[in-house]
Amino acid sequence: MAKSLTACVIARDEEERLPACLESLGFCDEIVVVDSGSRDRTREIAAAAGAKVVEHPWRGFAVQRNVALDLATGDWVLEIDADERVSQELAGELAGFLGAVPAGVKMGAIPLRDIFLGAPLGPSSRYPRYRHRLFERGAFRHDESRSVHEGLWPDGPPAVMAGELVHLLASSWREAIADARAYARLEAEQRAQPSLRDGLFGIVVRPAAKLAYRLFVLGGWRDGWRGVARISLECGADALAAARRLSGGREGEGEGGFGQEQPRTGPVKLVGVAGSAGADRRLGPWLAEAAAAGADVALVSPVPAADGTPRRRPLAGSGPGALARALDAENQARPIDALVLSGARGRLAIRLAPAELRGAVPPLDSRSTAAGAAVDLVQRASRLAGPT
Repeated sequence: MAKSLTACVIARDEEERLPACLESLGFCDEIVVVDSGSRDRTREIAAAAGAKVVEHPWRGFAVQRNVALDLATGDWVLEIDADERVSQELAGELAGFLGAVPAGVKMGAIPLRDIFLGAPLGPSSRYPRYRHRLFERGAFRHDESRSVHEGLWPDGPPAVMAGELVHLLASSWREAIADARAYARLEAEQRAQPSLRDGLFGIVVRPAAKLAYRLFVLGGWRDGWRGVARISLECGADALAAARRLSGGREGEGEGGFGQEQPRTGPVKLVGVAGSAGADRRLGPWLAEAAAAGADVALVSPVPAADGTPRRRPLAGSGPGALARALDAENQARPIDALVLSGARGRLAIRLAPAELRGAVPPLDSRSTAAGAAVDLVQRASRLAGPT
């Protein structure tokens, strides 16, 4: 039987953007809107669209989302904000997915397409920029101790969707700058006060390195001036957050890396890297054996799939940037525990990839390591390593 779906929306003063969001949710069985004190017609618009509307004072993103979850009655939940829309392709894909949910799958990873200053972004926003907004009700809950980065993470292989959530990121420079400043404030509140050395590193070195990485390694320059502006604003927000923390953040542990930490739970994720048709033929059977041993597997390859097994991530190009973009997308969908290579050519390519995309343990050679033994080895090593 097909599973029912509840869309959960949190909103405040969204009378302009909410109607289009609700219209895109017409395929859902139920819509829940949690309003945090709107002074416009947000609640009336939601009620007129047939949504279940509740008022709840603002207590942070995680709290508001959990309030919506408590009101949901569907078998599955889709979390969406008022400035987002479900594309027609995604709506059709979700209907098919809920009609036959694969065994053991409790979450879906959905691509988020940012619309920035009137145009869609690609590499500059790390598209597909997967968000884990679709999940089985009751299986997950948001961490209310976080003021930002309150997202959920899969504890097993997610269903990776192709249809997009369209995100109206910013329609004007004023909105874009305001969003960056708001993010910096929330990030500063959540992170600990660093030492002087770490603080200066976070103000100068880390944002500069992130700017270069996002522009040139991940190819953000391909989106033109909008891409450069978007990445620059993010890096500026990081520097501002670091400055705020240095001037008076809370006590606690130091700051982390470029992105949000993701817990490593559930079956290990192994990603094969094939640079040629021959490597693809060798890695396919090896990954199938690893999957039979309980691993979550994927194959980054220039060769299109014939039967869809294992799940493939297209490798568009032969340079290190193309590989970095493919691995970044896989790591967004679910953290990579280990890469699996086939021969010296693969090892050379991996040396050029950023360290944060190489997994929690050193790459494996499929020709010298049996699949079953590799799964067991990575399971022990990566779970001891913890989050990256």
